[in-house]
Amino acid sequence: MNPLLQDFNTPPFSKITNADFKPAIEEGIKIAKSEIDAIVNNSEDSTFKNTTVALDFTGEKLNKITSIFFNLNSAETNDEIQEIAKEVSPWLSEFSNDMILNEALFKRVKTVYNTKNSLNLSPEQTMLLEKQYKSFARNGANLNDTDKIELRKIDAALSKLSLQFGENVLAETNAFEMHLTNENDLSGLPESVKEAAKEVAKSKEKEGWVFTLDYPSYIPFMTYADNRELRKSFAISAGKKAFQDNKYNNEQIVLDIVKLRYKRANLLGYKTHAHFVLEERMAETPDKVLSFSNDLLAKAKPAAQREFTNLETYAKKLDGIDQLQKWDGAYYSEKLKKELFSLDQELLKPYFKLENVIDGVFEIASRLFDLQFEEITSIDKYHEDVKTYSVTDVKGNFISHFYADFHPRPGKRNGAWMTSYKSQQIKNEINERPQVSIVCNFTKPTETKPSLLTFNEVTTLFHEFGHALHGMLANTTYNSLSGTSVSWDFVELPSQVLENWCYEKEALELFAKHYETGETIPMEYVKKIKESASFHEGMQTLRQLSFGLLDMQWHGGESPEKITSVKEFESKAFADTQLYPDVAENCMSTAFSHIFQGGYSAGYYSYKWAEVLDADAFEYFLEEGIFNKEVADKFKDNVLSKGGTEKPMELYKRFRGKEPKPDALLKRAGLL
Repeated sequence: MNPLLQDFNTPPFSKITNADFKPAIEEGIKIAKSEIDAIVNNSEDSTFKNTTVALDFTGEKLNKITSIFFNLNSAETNDEIQEIAKEVSPWLSEFSNDMILNEALFKRVKTVYNTKNSLNLSPEQTMLLEKQYKSFARNGANLNDTDKIELRKIDAALSKLSLQFGENVLAETNAFEMHLTNENDLSGLPESVKEAAKEVAKSKEKEGWVFTLDYPSYIPFMTYADNRELRKSFAISAGKKAFQDNKYNNEQIVLDIVKLRYKRANLLGYKTHAHFVLEERMAETPDKVLSFSNDLLAKAKPAAQREFTNLETYAKKLDGIDQLQKWDGAYYSEKLKKELFSLDQELLKPYFKLENVIDGVFEIASRLFDLQFEEITSIDKYHEDVKTYSVTDVKGNFISHFYADFHPRPGKRNGAWMTSYKSQQIKNEINERPQVSIVCNFTKPTETKPSLLTFNEVTTLFHEFGHALHGMLANTTYNSLSGTSVSWDFVELPSQVLENWCYEKEALELFAKHYETGETIPMEYVKKIKESASFHEGMQTLRQLSFGLLDMQWHGGESPEKITSVKEFESKAFADTQLYPDVAENCMSTAFSHIFQGGYSAGYYSYKWAEVLDADAFEYFLEEGIFNKEVADKFKDNVLSKGGTEKPMELYKRFRGKEPKPDALLKRAGLL
């Protein structure tokens, strides 16, 4: 019997084989279709309960199966799983299109929608109904038959293209390695980095040291290696992912994706893909995004140019470098930062043993939101590295299951993310609690040292845990409005706001203890961490804005039909934000997974948007105390538990008492 088709609470990973996925997804689609048929064939008049609510609860079995499958495809994949993903993605696109273009179903949804003013609905019910109606209208339910067929073709093609895009980037990442056998080439690298590279070499049965394009390998090399030529070749290799003359080239895929997205938006009556996307965001229009971005750009650019000139002068003084290149940035920034703040990442790492940081983030969640975390071995996991926890409140009520997967592996994509296997919902008067997971790529423990995190990795862990809290503390009726099911430019608020605790003495004292001596992190380090937090903030802001503006150029400009060269188009988009000389053989767009594989198309600006929100929100904590229960309760009750049940600006104002202003961010970044 297929374990995926049995009733299960947490995913039965150890019982699942790859052969189970296709039949289970096929059967899941069949079950979901019969649930939809039951709604359509109901002889009673359409009501909120028999149509709107019933529809929200359909596809539960299918969702459970596909969340397991696609989470494994990101965190523990192999060739077979990738092949299955290629095969089932079009099935799922077709199923969701069949549902969206089901005229009888839409007729029932529309009937309820047209009577919404007389139904006396709560804000959450109103939001569910509006979202449901829009999910049909925005996906072509009001189109004529010919256009509906065209839309289906576009969606099936887009689904395949974005999968292929991601696979090409992963293949290029995995295909590259820098194998060094001369110890002189390692000059400048900390011992821990050398040791990790030696272990990678050993795992590949090679002598010497192997560096890969995985972040825990790539970033330290670019930051510390004295050998400029090696940094150059490594950086160029990283920058030409999917931009080489081989079968993994993504240039045509990028052009195809933007053209199809534009065509799709036009078909639905929108000017561009960005107009289509932003209608459902906190920002609402491309004009608002551009004016928001350009306002920040005007404040950040002079600071960025100043910082860049200083860095160039410093590199020239130190090593006679006449022209600072991309592969010099991290290296000289780290040296200058050390000189200005005498802050060495390697000095900090012993205070951030992974297990201590996990305990720290749990303790902070406990003080703010009354949560308790207990590691358990009673639920299945997909890899031995994964840690599993039961989360309860102080009264012992069960809140959530929590999975944490911290280290790189060949079958795992780069970066860090939060995901879930099951969303919270209230069904038949039972509050079904969520199953939440975070996946990261932190330095593995070695034979002589535990996993010691860079400060950047510490903030990453807090960031993803902030998303996890949004999922865990969800308390809504409908799963489609639960947890992180909020507009994209609001979803980063809980994650980014939690990062702020990493800079506060009161929080760091809870967990930043030397892994050998147990000594608490010296306060002079904390002071330096805070001072250095705004170091090169102008350049960092410019960089983030440049990615957001590139995204808006791809998705909010004139018809992309005229674009023939990805590289040329990108260079024009970067013209206003460029500091370093261009590298001809590099291209960002061909590996810009956020917008061509993830869900950030016409949405990359939301990182900065959320920074404005998070700085403004944390200002409130700073005013009242970073562990102030009243402010924490307001944040939990109005943001973390509410999901997407109301408009995000309304929820934010209820927490904060007013609309957010960028002043707190500019102050924090030292740009005022």
